Amino acid sequence: MSNKVNLIPETGTFYKANLHCHTIHSDGRLTPEEVKKAYMDEGYSVVAYTDHRRYQWHRELMDDNFVALAAYEVDINEHFKVPGDFSRVKTYHINLYDSKPEEFQEEKKESPLPESRYGDYHYINGYIDHMKEYGFFACYNHPYWSLQNYDDYKNLRGFWGMEIYNYGCEHDGLYGYNPQSYDEMLRLGNRLFCVSTDDNHNSFPFGDPLCDSFGGFTMIKAEKLTYDSIVDALLKGNFYSSMGPEIKELYVEDGVLHVKTSPVEKIYVLMEGRNCYKKVAKPGETVTEASFALAGSETYIRVTCQDGRGLRADSNAYELNGKEPVLRTYKINND
Repeated sequence: MSNKVNLIPETGTFYKANLHCHTIHSDGRLTPEEVKKAYMDEGYSVVAYTDHRRYQWHRELMDDNFVALAAYEVDINEHFKVPGDFSRVKTYHINLYDSKPEEFQEEKKESPLPESRYGDYHYINGYIDHMKEYGFFACYNHPYWSLQNYDDYKNLRGFWGMEIYNYGCEHDGLYGYNPQSYDEMLRLGNRLFCVSTDDNHNSFPFGDPLCDSFGGFTMIKAEKLTYDSIVDALLKGNFYSSMGPEIKELYVEDGVLHVKTSPVEKIYVLMEGRNCYKKVAKPGETVTEASFALAGSETYIRVTCQDGRGLRADSNAYELNGKEPVLRTYKINND
C-alpha cells in the first residue's frame, strides 16, 4: 500500500491571485473597480487590496467570480541618512491580510499602525502578534528593494509568509526576486510560506513595458471561490507562486517527490544545505515532470522551476520528518 502525501491538494480548483495591490486610496492610479476589471480580464479571481496604511475591505466588489481580500500595507522606516532622500532608507514593509473581516470592525477602521521602531525586533514581533488577535496574518515584503539584509530579518518571528518575488520591485532596479532571503529565514527555523505578487501602482498603462501588473501571481488551490475558502487555503499553504510557469502536481509517495509542471527547462529541489536535486531539459527541449528519491536528511524541500524565458515558479517550503512531509497550518489566535 502506497503512502502518498499531496503537498498541493489533489481536489479543488486553482484560483489566480494578486496579493499586493495599490489603488487611488494610496499611491496607485486605478480605482478598486478598475483593478478588479483589469485583473479579471487576465484570468484572476482574487485580489488583496493592500493600500498603504489604510485598511479597507471592498466588500462591494465581491461576487461569485471574484474575492476581494481585506488588507493593508504598513511600514517601519529607519531614520533618514540624508534628509529627504528615501532611496537610502531601510524599511520593513508588511502586508496584513484579514482572515475575518466581519470581526473587530471598529478597531480595524482605525488602521492600527506600528510605531517607527526600526530594528526593535521585540516590538515588531509583538505588533505582528497583536494584529493576529484581530485576525490578521502578516507577509514580509520585498527585502531586497527594502535594502535589508540578514541582520534585518534574522530575528523576525510570527510571519505567515514572505514575498519571494515582487514584480513591481523587479521594475525598480531588478530587486524583485528574493530566494536567498527565503532560504536564510528557513534555515533559521522560520517555517513561513512564500508568495509572488505584483505590488502594482499602475503608473504606466497596460501593455507598456513598464506596466507593473500581471507579472507575479499566486495560484491558490481552494475548494471554492469564497472569502473563507481562499483564506483557509492560504493559511494551510495550499498554493504556489509564479512569474509564469505552472506547478500542476506536487506530492511525495513512498519517499519519492513527484513534480508535474507546464513545459519548463529546469526543475530544481532546494533544501536546508547546499545540495539539490535537479532535472534539466536538453537544449531546445522542455520537461514537464520529475521524480526525486528523498534521502531523509533534507530538513525541508522546496521546488523551483524555470522556463525558457527565465521565468520561475516556486513552491512553498515543506518540512520533512525523515522522508515524510510535515504539512502545517498557520495559526491565528482567534481561530
